Formats: sequence, C-alpha cells, structure tokens
Amino acid sequence: MTYSSAGELVVGPATEEDWPVISGWAQEEGWNPGVSDARSFFAQDPEGFFIGRLAGEPVSAISVVNYGAHYAFLGCYLVRPDLRGRGYGLATWQTAQTHAGNRTIGLDGVVSQQDNYRKSGFAPAHRTFRHTGVLPPRTPTGVRPVRPQDHEALAAYDSACYPADRPHFLTHWLTTDGHRAFVRFDEGRPAGYAVIRPTVGEVLRIGPLFANSSTDAEALYGALAEEAGTTPVAVDVPESNPAAVALVGALGLTPSFETARMYTGRIRPVAGQCVFGLTTLELG
Repeated sequence: MTYSSAGELVVGPATEEDWPVISGWAQEEGWNPGVSDARSFFAQDPEGFFIGRLAGEPVSAISVVNYGAHYAFLGCYLVRPDLRGRGYGLATWQTAQTHAGNRTIGLDGVVSQQDNYRKSGFAPAHRTFRHTGVLPPRTPTGVRPVRPQDHEALAAYDSACYPADRPHFLTHWLTTDGHRAFVRFDEGRPAGYAVIRPTVGEVLRIGPLFANSSTDAEALYGALAEEAGTTPVAVDVPESNPAAVALVGALGLTPSFETARMYTGRIRPVAGQCVFGLTTLELG
C-alpha cells in the first residue's frame, strides 16, 4: 500500500529480533509487557507476528496467534505515535488478520479502540480491569511450585479455562526464565495454578490465575505474595467473575486499566468462574 505522505508501507513477518521494538512501544502505552514473553509467544505460533515498515524502519505491529483449528487471538496492535492517523495501522491489521483464516478471533481491546473493533465484527463478551498494588503477606496453604511432572495435568486444567488447548504455549510459559509458577492440588487433581513474571516496568505481572474457588485463588495469592515481597503486582481480572473482583478488592489491589474481551464469533464453553486472572492481554 502506498501513501503519498510517507512512502510505501511494507507489512511482513516479525521475528523475535523485532520483539524489543514491539515491546518498547507496548511499554510506552503503559502495558507493562513481560521481560521474557517473546519465547512463549513465538513458540505458540512463530508465523503469527507482523510488523509494518517504511523505508525499512518499523512503524506498526500486530499479532494474530493461532491456537488449533478454531481459535486465534489478536494482540500487540500498535502504531508508532508520530505516524498515527495515516492508515498504517489499518493496513497492518488487514494484512495480519488473514492469518487466522476462518477461526474465531479474540482480543482485549482498550476503551478508545472498542468502537473500531465493533465495526470490524468483534462483539464484547466482558470487561476486564487491571488491578495493581502490593499483595499483603499471607500463608500459602497447600500451594507449591509447579514441577515438570505437573505439566500434563495443568494443560488439561488450563484447557477448561481457555477457549483452546494450548499445551505447547503452556510448557514454555511455566518454564521461561523469570517466570514463577505455583499450583494447588485437591485430592490429587489441580485446584488452581498461577504464574508471576517480571516486566520491563516496575511491577510483576500475574497471569494466568485459574482456580476452582476463592479459597483456592486466595491460597495461590499467598504464594504470589511471598514471591513478590514489596514489589507491586498487576493482574487482569474479568468483571464477569464477581468472586475474582471481590478477592482482589479484599487484597487491597485497585483498578488501573480497562479493556474489553471481544470475539468475532462463538467460542467453546469456558469455566469462567475459575478465571481469577487472564494470562496476558497480548495472547489471551
């Protein structure tokens, strides 16, 4: 696509070498991307990341990551601030969206873009609020770090809480440098698990936090509190789970950032009552 004001935009595949540019833009938007996110993101779908360039310089980005045959997730939709309003974002969007084929696409849309997403066929499912603060210390009863032998059971548990099976992503997410994963079992079966990871900002991101009950989630928060100490944490909590909203309020975390989960079509049933914290706003 050619623009008389700024030359030709070329949209092509992004690689892990491009990730520092993309995550830098995300940090400027206040999204607090994880330090080691790229390894897990590209492991799920190495062809699902795109970058737009003008004269070889990166100016736009987006990801459309495929999970199996029926579901994809759109994220990392960014345009360099000084070049917005020229159509570069839309051109990048249109190029990348074909990667999903006929899959249902999900996204977490910031408030300012939600009307545009509706025009592109996305319908809102629920609002999500990022809650931040320092977790109060508490005893993590019945919680321990995740072990390699837990991965198969956690992949099955995760599949009940997410619109697609994602064992490959999860293996990386649980073991990537800097990520700390915790699990709680009940009679030999997972009753919840959580991951906390460092970001390029001054907070630790929690996600996912999936749990059978508020009691299980609170126990996991105890382990996360021990890990975080006095460092602030951030967790993206779906408004559709009142128990999750009540729990972060009781822990003293405060809402700071709003998005909406939106879909282009139907998704398979998800145990929404178990979703106390989303995995990421970038990959769902």
